[in-house]
Amino acid sequence: MSAKPMDGVESSGETKIDDALYSRQLYALSHEAMKKISSTSVLIVGLQGLGIEIVKDLVLAGVKSVTLYDNELVQIQDLSSQFYLSTNQVGVLKRSEACYQKVVDLNSYVRTNLYTGELTEEFLKQFNVVVLANQALSLQIKINEFCHSNHIHFISTETRGVFGSIFNDFGENFTVVDTNGENPASYMISSISQEKEGVVTVVEEQKLQLLDGDLVTFKEINGMSQLNDLPPTKIKTISPYTFSIGDTTGYPAYTSGGYVTEVKQAKTLHFKTLKQVLEKGDNLFVSDDFKFSHPQQLLIGFQAIHAFNETHKHFPRPHNQADAQEVLKISADIAKKYDAEVEDKLITQLAYVAQGDIVPMQAILGGVTAQEVLKAASGKFTPIHQLSFFDSIEALPEEDLPEEEFQPIGSRYDGQIITFGKTLQKKIENLNYFLVGAGAIGCEMLKNFAMMGLGTGPNGKIHVTDMDTIEKSNLNRQFLFRSSDIQQLKSTTAANAVKAMNPAMNIQSYSLRVGPDTENVYNEQFYQSLDGVCNALDNIDARMYMDAQCVYYGKSLLESGTLGTKANTQVVVPHLTESYSSSRDPPEKSIPMCTLHNFPNAIEHTIQWARDTFEGLFKNSADNVNSYLNNPHFVESLNKQNPAVRLETLSNVRSGLLEKPLNFQQCIIWARLKFEEYFNNNIEQLLYNFPRDMVTTTNTLFWSGPKRAPTPIKFDVNNPLHYEFIVAAANLRAYNYGITPDNSFDAIHKAASNVIVPEFTPKKVKIQTSENEPTQNSNSNTNDTAAEDELSDKILNELPQPSELSGYKINPIQFEKDDDTNHHIDFITATSNLRASNYNISPADKHKTKGIAGKIIPALVTTTSVVAGFVCIELLKIHQKKALDKYKSTFMNLGIPFFGFVEPIEAKKNKIREGWSWTLWDRFDVKGDMTLKEFIDYFAKEHKLDISMLSCNVTLMYAMFTDKKTKEERMGMKLSTLYETLSKKSIQDKKYLVFEICCSDLENDDEDVDVPYVRYQFRD
Repeated sequence: MSAKPMDGVESSGETKIDDALYSRQLYALSHEAMKKISSTSVLIVGLQGLGIEIVKDLVLAGVKSVTLYDNELVQIQDLSSQFYLSTNQVGVLKRSEACYQKVVDLNSYVRTNLYTGELTEEFLKQFNVVVLANQALSLQIKINEFCHSNHIHFISTETRGVFGSIFNDFGENFTVVDTNGENPASYMISSISQEKEGVVTVVEEQKLQLLDGDLVTFKEINGMSQLNDLPPTKIKTISPYTFSIGDTTGYPAYTSGGYVTEVKQAKTLHFKTLKQVLEKGDNLFVSDDFKFSHPQQLLIGFQAIHAFNETHKHFPRPHNQADAQEVLKISADIAKKYDAEVEDKLITQLAYVAQGDIVPMQAILGGVTAQEVLKAASGKFTPIHQLSFFDSIEALPEEDLPEEEFQPIGSRYDGQIITFGKTLQKKIENLNYFLVGAGAIGCEMLKNFAMMGLGTGPNGKIHVTDMDTIEKSNLNRQFLFRSSDIQQLKSTTAANAVKAMNPAMNIQSYSLRVGPDTENVYNEQFYQSLDGVCNALDNIDARMYMDAQCVYYGKSLLESGTLGTKANTQVVVPHLTESYSSSRDPPEKSIPMCTLHNFPNAIEHTIQWARDTFEGLFKNSADNVNSYLNNPHFVESLNKQNPAVRLETLSNVRSGLLEKPLNFQQCIIWARLKFEEYFNNNIEQLLYNFPRDMVTTTNTLFWSGPKRAPTPIKFDVNNPLHYEFIVAAANLRAYNYGITPDNSFDAIHKAASNVIVPEFTPKKVKIQTSENEPTQNSNSNTNDTAAEDELSDKILNELPQPSELSGYKINPIQFEKDDDTNHHIDFITATSNLRASNYNISPADKHKTKGIAGKIIPALVTTTSVVAGFVCIELLKIHQKKALDKYKSTFMNLGIPFFGFVEPIEAKKNKIREGWSWTLWDRFDVKGDMTLKEFIDYFAKEHKLDISMLSCNVTLMYAMFTDKKTKEERMGMKLSTLYETLSKKSIQDKKYLVFEICCSDLENDDEDVDVPYVRYQFRD
């Protein structure tokens, strides 16, 4: 029986790749991988929470078709994690029927089928991948045997409370075309020796990431040019900057240039059937290196609970000792074939929660499984080989609670009650949480909150804020949104969507960013009402701000982030762990300006230069003209600028006003002259300053190493790249001035061909050659400055007065990467590739250029799902007040695959004196408005600290070195009045001030000590 959609209805759409919809995913996967994925048909058997997580991720990822199979009626417990079911479907509809339409609505490009027949061999043969979710072990083995014999990729996965497993079988010979998904490493060559083991040395800008046996190719080498024609060559690493390639004595001497590029190698993996793996107990993938005994123990335990299920037709009852003892006996028998001992406590915990069903584990296992399906479909990334177990036993209650605590009560939260108990469930329901961000991670978090029941109690509430609106590219991974929601607020739309999933949710949405300017809304009362904060942000500044707020108000913080298949989570617990801001990644390395302007050697350099050129020509110049016309203080503010900056700005204003085009033909002429300036004249000038044969003071060629000698470009209107630059530049210029373009080929071709281009004559100018060398502006002498001022004054006299152009303005262009018709990416791509041609750098296509220029962060819905699951596991721990070693920060890469779990770093303790230390979570709380003298006396009496300095923000209120008269004047003043007087700022709407104090210890020979800040409450 073939798969058919319910009632003969099939979701519309054809198999194709919509770049706008899948933009973030394409940067993580590539078009080639996406084409394979969009040709893959998947069968999902089992549609409880785990199954629907997999379905959701695969449909959003854009597989060709998903067929749903689950003939069981909806049960109330399913609502613990199945977000597409509702209470009115319980006992009425099959799971597959109940969630079918919701899946159809997820992605119109994916065909969704519903199947209710038998799982016959004829039916199974239709699919590329078959996935079983939470199915009987006997069915897993049976279907896997058939799939293995018929070259169908097979995955089975299940969750049992805080335990889970995944098994992959992709056939006897499965080719992984890209093991890690990283771009091939490429390095600029500095030298190549002539010897039996020729040594290649790369420029010391980037350490080698190559290993012995890796293959590389060479290009653009001068001298030893024969290497450019060699097939991929095997290397042997020597140092972080050198490797050998074999005998190079037969080649001419290396002179200059060249790149070495890694050749990615395919890898063949061999998979066994589930039956074979269970028999031998091999091919176990370790998901947590700190739980080295768990894989084998859970291999035994999972077989034992399935054997129990075969006998009793149900899994072990929640926290039932008799059932657990039976599972232990079965485990002991199974362990014999592996010659292993059974860890009674671990297996007992598995038996206790085997009927448990919690959304965090479904999100983790569902996301990982969906990623494995994408690997099976595309051959991109390394799959799990083969059987892996996951657990979060640290999240289980540690108290010895009675069996009654874990018994289901006929609630949608029964799956969570079975796992964690009624007491914790009630606590979860009455939590008050602030979710900052309703994008990809935010959507997943809200879904998890809804299934967990967080904020559904009489005292519970969820606050969610996001100032952004929904765009088409969001729909690929922010699954709470639909195409009809585009341009609607994310926070409001997401809140409404999860309210439909769980009507009991108390949720309030905001559209205000978090920051100092919204502290009147997110005020002290707001933060004091919270039980915790969860960040779902995409920028460091907002993360740092929220971290500071959480530390100040003593609130827990759940932090996470993703980048393609990579992700991390961090849990911040008050008075226990360090905060998010306690440790930071090093700042991203920027491109030196001299490299960007004159000595590019990589396509990233030319793309950044093109992006900056876009901003300068079409936005900044227009903004300057508009400021000149509308801001009466514009010229005055310019006079305070560096003379060279002032001259450049005024020159742009003059050009914008006095050289404005009157028609599109003049826009074409302008574009043609810009072409000449950028790609011919500027290069001629550079070569005039630094001839190709120029030698430095160290007797080495100037144009060597990272400096590549450029070549001017002669304009050819018949060259497609040249023509594309003219079209894009002219159209953007026309938009600036409100001119209607004429994009007919003949008009542009003719106008560009007939432009009279002035002959270029090089000038005597200084060009910066290294980052440490002073720029021309910083090294200007008095005569240069006087000349620049004179030119600036001359331009000012030439400019029309703003009053003469009342109402006139130029349209500044805000860069928009996702509109393929606005010429923005067209301009940057053409400009970048022309500059790359100048410097003999390999060009980049529009897709790559867009990713770099638009700073697009690769994103996958699978990674987002997994991250949200790990975050919610930590949330459950926080509200059980776990010890430090129970919390886990996560570092993972689903592509390799790799999972790293580490204990959070304990908050650093600062010692004041013996027996008294403090962390970043501590402070002095002082209530009541005191005089300065009373405040100093208070610290001396209560804390034996002598205050030598007191400040608030940037206002110094007291210091020992202040003159006697000033001290005496201030000693009698109330601190609130003193602050207002000195800072000249009103504090009428405040009741707290934060003081920093410098102290010495009166009990320890007046030794200076570091102390926490003071929160000073001067009014109730």
